[in-house]
Amino acid sequence: MVRSPHAHARIVRIDTAAALVSPGVLAVLTGADLVADGLKPMSHRPVPTNPYEVPLKSPDGAPFFVSDPLPLPVDRARFVGEPVAMVVAETALAARDGAERVTVEWEPLPAVVTSTDAIAAGAVAVWDACASNVAVETEAGDATATDAAFARAAHVVTLDSRINRVTGVPMEPRAAVGDFDASTGRYTVYAGSGGSWRIRNDVAVVLGVPAESVRVIAREVGGSYGTRNPCYPEYPLVGWAARRVRRPVKWTGDRRESLISDCHARDLVVHAELALDANGTFLAYRARNTSNVGAYTVSFIPLAKGIGISTSVYHVPAASLRGRAVLSNTAPTFPYRAAGRPEIMYVIERLIDLAARRHGFDRIGLRRKNLVPSSAMPYRNPVGLVYDSGDYAAALDRLVELSDWKGFESRRADARRRGRYRGIGFAHYIELNTGDPRERAEITVRPEGRVDVVLGTLSAGQGHETSFPQLIAEWLGVELGNVKLITGDTDLMPVGGGTASGRSMRLGAVVMAKASDQIVEKGRRIAASLLEAAEPDIEFARRRFTVKGTDRSVDLFEAAAAAVRSGEPLVGAWTEIMPVPSYPYGCAVSEVEVDPDTGVVEVVRHTTVDDVGRAVNPMILHGQAHGGIAAGIGQALWELCAYDESTGQITSATLMDYALPRADALPSFVTELSEVPSTSNPLGLRGGGEGGTTPALGAVVNAVVDALAEFGVEHLDMPVTPERVWRAIHGANGYGA
Repeated sequence: MVRSPHAHARIVRIDTAAALVSPGVLAVLTGADLVADGLKPMSHRPVPTNPYEVPLKSPDGAPFFVSDPLPLPVDRARFVGEPVAMVVAETALAARDGAERVTVEWEPLPAVVTSTDAIAAGAVAVWDACASNVAVETEAGDATATDAAFARAAHVVTLDSRINRVTGVPMEPRAAVGDFDASTGRYTVYAGSGGSWRIRNDVAVVLGVPAESVRVIAREVGGSYGTRNPCYPEYPLVGWAARRVRRPVKWTGDRRESLISDCHARDLVVHAELALDANGTFLAYRARNTSNVGAYTVSFIPLAKGIGISTSVYHVPAASLRGRAVLSNTAPTFPYRAAGRPEIMYVIERLIDLAARRHGFDRIGLRRKNLVPSSAMPYRNPVGLVYDSGDYAAALDRLVELSDWKGFESRRADARRRGRYRGIGFAHYIELNTGDPRERAEITVRPEGRVDVVLGTLSAGQGHETSFPQLIAEWLGVELGNVKLITGDTDLMPVGGGTASGRSMRLGAVVMAKASDQIVEKGRRIAASLLEAAEPDIEFARRRFTVKGTDRSVDLFEAAAAAVRSGEPLVGAWTEIMPVPSYPYGCAVSEVEVDPDTGVVEVVRHTTVDDVGRAVNPMILHGQAHGGIAAGIGQALWELCAYDESTGQITSATLMDYALPRADALPSFVTELSEVPSTSNPLGLRGGGEGGTTPALGAVVNAVVDALAEFGVEHLDMPVTPERVWRAIHGANGYGA
């Protein structure tokens, strides 16, 4: 890929002549070639459509701006790293040599990289069709009731903060392979992602063919955190290139390409206020959330979900929320590990700590006082979301005990004797899990002793190969090794929602259960025939169909063999649409020590309690929590996609500049699961895997501020780097003077 070195520039001319004669080069393709071949723009569908969520709605009814970029632009590049041409060669090295010989004549344009600058008067427009750079303006809640509550409040605390931009940094950079069969007109694209069907549909749109003419296959791709989930330009491009050169085409990104062109996340500017009465009862919450969506409107989901759960697990009678999605000359942002929720949980938890410190409330007592009680379930929050079930107070009490909150002051005193400043921070969280509401399972029992499970969702490192067969083994009475999970191939399943928003087990288990029920019902009819008994007299348990009250029985796989002999394999299939959200919840306590001479922050203890509803495989959930905690601590202390605000150049394009959490920088975590069944899911499942991240930002920053409280420090924006901490210490109370 030939990528833009400019944050914003007009493409005057692309000269491919020198590249075309470079050894091994087969083709050099540009946006002009793409248009000449009739390819279409990328299909962005950023507006959430779940009827159970808070809708994005413009106060004046104005339409939202949705970008429609070509995979290779013909007019201008809008962020550093955007592909503007592709070179296809016999080898990767030959392609790189050819790419270096492509000459692009640029006309640099002014660029904006922060949402604040993008909406300032006179700012350059990222897209001419959106002169203000405001793609979305939305509001939710009751402004009149909220203003009235603030007017009578005894205490009001305010927070202005910018939540830092981060990215997923997958262990394996993205890759794609495209192939075209001229005899059938079908494309095959191998692209590791969280949703093969989404990629198939988007690739088909660009190529201008029916979805059935595209097959997308995802194999083992490792972790995602959501970063792999969108349809990137490279995916339709390798299919198109394969058609042009009449042979398969492979693209593999390198680490630098990953850091500059993978979707980023977070990047939210917030102004928030919390109103309390004299006794510390929450009265109202209001906020203005400004989301930097980058150069393209790939997704407004983080903005929408953050608005929906802004009041978290607390009873807040009134709320007024305003939201904006703003365009800038940066890489697009997209849902990433608990999209939109960690930012918002961080904001309200920081406000609660500010209220406690300024007005003399106990930090834990203030939270406990304002929790939604379990007796209030189902509970409608002030913007209309309905929490189905939960015991938030029980999670808080268990975490206080598990983290030894009461023993903290002795640990703080010990740290002071060692010249360190120790702090402790608490944060609650709630998730809003939705995702594609449609899921399907097809289960086939094979006579040779195997159960094939074809599922629409797929794994991005969550251990589906263990947990999904575990359920089938339990329901059908087979051994775990008898179950084969098959996913990620759009030719094997008509629909599939992919892995996102904690939906895989939550939805996949339901359709697998119903498909398993079909297997049992069909097997019961077959067994009744084989055993010459009435169907109502057949019972099923531990892999066997048995005539009640006798020892006459038929094995499941014997029934499958009989089904095959009759010409109808033993198959169960079920599709269901389940749009009702789930609401996992929990809390985290973090303890840190700060070196006042260097500003270095060390996380010394981190404890969580997460309620996921029923836990199918606790070990996997604990592992997901560990990864999520590392991601959250990483954002709180180190990670930042940094741009030079004067040039738009990204300054964190290598792992020397983008700081990741490492094993030796993290403590051993203490994680515990709570299992209050979800009343909105037939199996009581809420979903897991994102809780570790969601409360970590607030817990860690609250802990750092607690450690620095005696210096007069009330707030620090993330990442809480040593330099930022050192400056806060040395700028307060004359320390070190």
